[in-house]
Amino acid sequence: MPLDVRPPAEQAADRRPPLLRELLLIGALYTVYRLGRIAAEGHVPRAFRNAGDVWQLERFLHLPDEDDVQRVLLHSDLLIHAANAFYATVHFPATVLFLVWTYWRRPAHYVWIRRVLTALTGAGLALHLLLPLAPPRMLDVTGLIDTAQVYGPTVYGDPDTDSLSNQFAAMPSLHVGWALTVAVGLIAATRSRWRWLWLLHPAVTYLVVVGTANHYWLDGIVAIALTGAALLLLRPPGRTPSDAPRLPGPRAPIPASVPAS
Repeated sequence: MPLDVRPPAEQAADRRPPLLRELLLIGALYTVYRLGRIAAEGHVPRAFRNAGDVWQLERFLHLPDEDDVQRVLLHSDLLIHAANAFYATVHFPATVLFLVWTYWRRPAHYVWIRRVLTALTGAGLALHLLLPLAPPRMLDVTGLIDTAQVYGPTVYGDPDTDSLSNQFAAMPSLHVGWALTVAVGLIAATRSRWRWLWLLHPAVTYLVVVGTANHYWLDGIVAIALTGAALLLLRPPGRTPSDAPRLPGPRAPIPASVPAS
């Protein structure tokens, strides 16, 4: 068996954290989020008042109308069904696949991204509790329709009886925040010149959550701000010596010629 002569820091970067511990951490994070769903019960009137305030604030800030995106989607049955399917099926599986890949192939980046996602989700949960917010599909003044209920597929039931999800947790949009985190993680963990195309993932996600009337523009803006703050506080792992570019060393001095006697 060959001896690993790399520096200890480089060896530690390639070491995967214990799988059982990671599963327990993720399970604990999910449990906390579910408890937040229970804690959010009973705030429905406040959620609708906040929704009205957010809608008016967007008009004051002259943000684009969410209806502009929805009208584009409604021009095509294919587009609206694709947007609904994207919202229902891509968010969680894409994040899980990304975490599995980084855990196996880029352990140091996995630990970093797991911390960023934990910080982002924790901040999002706190904001969900402090600012319950009905999504635009529930607010009559927006004129938007619930595309998932009308065209399918949908992941939500009746808000009065749905105990599996917090439908009054529109701000921030964790769909947007997680998608941006995944894209940044892939850009940092890979070296392909095409890696910047991963930013299409959060861009498409942002348009989908707005066009399907699940989120306001401000929900995405707040999610991007929280993600940026988490990324600034939790710095990515540095390059290992094998990844770092090699700089040319100083040339050895040329000995002066000795004159012939």
